[in-house]
Amino acid sequence: MTSTVPRFARMAALITCVVAVGACDVLTRVLPSAGPTRNQILEGSVQRQGDAFVVEVNQRVTAATSLVPALGFPQELLNAGVSNTDVIRPGDTLTLTVFENVSDGLLANEGANASSLSTLQVDSSGFIFIPYAGRIRAAGNTPEQLREVITRSLDEQTPDPQVIVVREAGNGATVVVAGDVASQGIFPIEQPTRTLSGMLAAAGGTSVNDEIARVTVVRGGHSGTVWYQDIFRDPSIDIALRPDDRILVEEDSRRFTALGATGAQTVVPFDTQVISAIDAIASVGGLSPTQADPTGVFILRNEPEELAELVLARNDLTGTQRMIYVLDLTAPTGMFEARDFVIRDGDTVYVTSAPITQFNTAISALTGTLTSVTGVGDALQGTSN
Repeated sequence: MTSTVPRFARMAALITCVVAVGACDVLTRVLPSAGPTRNQILEGSVQRQGDAFVVEVNQRVTAATSLVPALGFPQELLNAGVSNTDVIRPGDTLTLTVFENVSDGLLANEGANASSLSTLQVDSSGFIFIPYAGRIRAAGNTPEQLREVITRSLDEQTPDPQVIVVREAGNGATVVVAGDVASQGIFPIEQPTRTLSGMLAAAGGTSVNDEIARVTVVRGGHSGTVWYQDIFRDPSIDIALRPDDRILVEEDSRRFTALGATGAQTVVPFDTQVISAIDAIASVGGLSPTQADPTGVFILRNEPEELAELVLARNDLTGTQRMIYVLDLTAPTGMFEARDFVIRDGDTVYVTSAPITQFNTAISALTGTLTSVTGVGDALQGTSN
């Protein structure tokens, strides 16, 4: 009598294979993955009752999205003229030397005809005190003007006095330099440091990458930020400094996130002033050659209302809009569009997995099942023998 076990085992294995192939489509939807597929993202578009606008990147879109606010100083900072560093201010320190035309003068020691008064600090009201001359206003005068005032005051006490006034930069005209510089501190405004570039040089320059260093100047209720390198390239933004200015040098804090089928999935700081989509992909190791779908490169971003209307050629939007920009690197101009599309702070660059990758994942998940069934069949075959 012939056993039916081998026939049963073969039939079970065949049925399992048929079911497995049919189940691949279902498995690709339920198995874990690195993120949504291209089609799943497209299904979330406003056009399909989703909450994000999906826009294919072309020359018009790259031109519209490249309109980002430029850094710069307001007119209140740009219009200030270079200050006269010779003018004495409250807090400055002065040194006076008085030569008297007599052997027994008012200020000189016995046997000398010259006396020196050093470290005379101009008080908060702008005055200094000189013996026999009294309280004299120094602030607002240049050293030469103050010399004439002191000479006239002493001339009544000693014949034909000769006065030398030397101003030493002190607390009267200073700025604060802080942040990513070689030497933070309070610096006096002197002849070489009357402008922003001179003051930054006095502080030792930036301690971070020049290209991504930003310089912020705060003066009263006004402030502005520029790129560090532009100060030395463009004389118009090498502004004149004023007492009590605050200068802050900081490394660029912009970031974008790379996810999906790329060489690395991480938060990436900007290492240049402008980063394109192709630069962003390259900075994380490029597309995964075994997983990435080059037709499914997405940039997710929240666009302000005005820019979203410009991109979509509409005028009926309200508020910030969720935008999903699609790049197809296999298109004839796809690489050029990726090269020209500018990445902005907070963007998410997501590369989808290729459909074959999802299919292979499903097959791999089923391999164990098929192997188990084959093993059962073999075991049953051995029993029948």
